[in-house]
Amino acid sequence: MFSGLNLKNEEKAVFALRALYQKYGYIPYKMSKFEEYDLYVRNKNFLVSDSIITFTDTNGKLMALKPDVTLSIVKNTKDAPGCVQKVYYNENVYRISKSTHEFKEIMQTGLECIGDVDAYDVFEVVSLAVQSLAAISDSYILDLSHIGFVSALLDNVDCSDKTRKDIIKCLSEKNQSAIEKICFENGIEKSIEDKLNVLVSSYGKIGDVLPEIEKICDTDELKEIYEEFSELCGLIVDNGLDSSVRVDFSVANDMNYYSGIVFHGFVEGVPTGVLSGGRYDNLMKKMGRKSGAIGFAVYVDLLERLGMTDKRYDVDAMLIYDSSSSAEEVSRAVNKLREQADSVTAQKSVPENIRYKSLYKLEGKEVKILERND
Repeated sequence: MFSGLNLKNEEKAVFALRALYQKYGYIPYKMSKFEEYDLYVRNKNFLVSDSIITFTDTNGKLMALKPDVTLSIVKNTKDAPGCVQKVYYNENVYRISKSTHEFKEIMQTGLECIGDVDAYDVFEVVSLAVQSLAAISDSYILDLSHIGFVSALLDNVDCSDKTRKDIIKCLSEKNQSAIEKICFENGIEKSIEDKLNVLVSSYGKIGDVLPEIEKICDTDELKEIYEEFSELCGLIVDNGLDSSVRVDFSVANDMNYYSGIVFHGFVEGVPTGVLSGGRYDNLMKKMGRKSGAIGFAVYVDLLERLGMTDKRYDVDAMLIYDSSSSAEEVSRAVNKLREQADSVTAQKSVPENIRYKSLYKLEGKEVKILERND
């Protein structure tokens, strides 16, 4: 009989998330481990890292082990007017690890909603992001933003692309003084600077932040963006999800690819975000698509040590036996020890560097204790 007791945290998460997405009608999507390298070259700014493992295929094409799932799904789906394609995936991607600075195979689970995306679809995806975090941990936060506010403000400013990127970087770092300096050096009018400062300083519960944001929406474009964002926030509140959602405009993904809602998810015990997503209509346009799209990824590999504490022992009971013991006798002894210990290993000798709580020896049919490390 199958039991989930010995599953790793990341494995438990994959099963829970798969069941969650299926409940909402998302269907599994499988893909190849590699794509043509050109796909990633043309969209390198969308990638977490531009370091990619490449190889030459038998037909001479330069291929790459996929560093991203979203690009592959967009490339291999078609526009379906009036419809949305809802898919989820559990795939490995190949990226440089931040901890080891070496290439690593990383497990990633997520979903994509592609097509005639409307307000409900956006809410559903954000709702599933919240529920994904809840399936992983009892303590979690989803930081929610709308990149349209920043885009609308900067579109009315005569400045270079570098200045725009610098402002977005400062916003993501919540660096208000640096934004003020950039605005001064580039002659950006005070009213724009003041609105950017409102965004950079805004963080908190939906009911606390929305009134402050509404005050700076004094153009038709900003009012329209506010209405869209407010409608989503209202649905979040109405569905009882707001206790774990915070409005945070430091969530500012690349505006060349993302548009509208963006969000990051965090769980207690993991120092970095474990979930990231948003609406990426701009990416769709760059790839020649007419559809809208929104989705997110859960970085399952980061859950490996979630909830783990440093254990004093690798195993509770170590059973030593010799070649005179039959398999039946060893099995019977292990089963007996399992009645009083959560984990038991049977060995002919004690392996190096393994920590055991108790050491036993099988002599004939009798199990004798040799050492106890309580």
